[in-house]
Amino acid sequence: MKVLVTGATGFIGRSLCPALRGRGFAVRAAVRGEPALPADIEIAKIDTLGPATRWSAAVSGVDAIVHLAGRAHVLGANGADEAAKVRAVNMEATVHLARAAIRAGVRRFVFVSTAKVHGEQNAGRPWTEQDPPAPQDLYAVSKWEAEQALAELSRTSALEVVVLRPPLVYGPGVKANFLRLLRTVDRGLPVPLGAIRNRRSLVYVGNLADAIATSIDRPAAANRTFLVSDGEDVSTPELIRRVAAALDRPARLVSVPLWMLRLGARLLGRGADFERLVGELAVDASAIRRELGWQPPYSMQSGLEATAKWYRSLVNP
Repeated sequence: MKVLVTGATGFIGRSLCPALRGRGFAVRAAVRGEPALPADIEIAKIDTLGPATRWSAAVSGVDAIVHLAGRAHVLGANGADEAAKVRAVNMEATVHLARAAIRAGVRRFVFVSTAKVHGEQNAGRPWTEQDPPAPQDLYAVSKWEAEQALAELSRTSALEVVVLRPPLVYGPGVKANFLRLLRTVDRGLPVPLGAIRNRRSLVYVGNLADAIATSIDRPAAANRTFLVSDGEDVSTPELIRRVAAALDRPARLVSVPLWMLRLGARLLGRGADFERLVGELAVDASAIRRELGWQPPYSMQSGLEATAKWYRSLVNP
């Protein structure tokens, strides 16, 4: 079985491609430029990802597509121009690829979306796939639009669509907020979040790659949507303690009243970012386990240890 992977050289793709090869799939990577990829990965050159990308050669002869490539919303960027850029890549380009897949007779299309389709925070209980979508930022809105368009295409063609909604993904190669957390803990800086009481789901990139691989050929996955996580929720302080342990550093947590932190964040114009950090974002990923028989092969502890080892290789090459 041959699988086309978009975003193969990205954070998730670098874990997914070897996971697919390990399961016996033939892998074709849709890439731009001249990336360094293992010899057992076939390369298909494409131009800029968008609603006019030429896909015919890349999709020819493949049985399934895993669509990882996308555009993250740049923090602080707003307005119609930014919204159009995010939508063009995350929604329009996805639909364009799916239509090319239909023309080529591709059987299955796995789309990696985001748990943020459900919103920025939950309260009382973790989200399930039955909870109504309520995306709030440009990225989540564009992913939800793509999900809806793919569902319509699956209803009018033989293409089987599988949607996976992960929460925050961490692991070797992680960037943005999680990388900043690693640096903060490693430098021994105090973190004023000891009083936070919340619950957050995460997924190690190796677990997400395994879930994607599982969804490619399981009949029960056809035209289904699944939340996916490590299956172990932690509070923000507990995550910091675990990151510190993985880095062999002390967790310098300071308990500052939440109202003081919230006031300070608002005065600095970072109120929304702060609420995302301290709020609840937990998912119930039992459906993929129950219906596909999937179990995460890595514990959160082993995932954090692998992430810490990678980080150490950056700062102490």
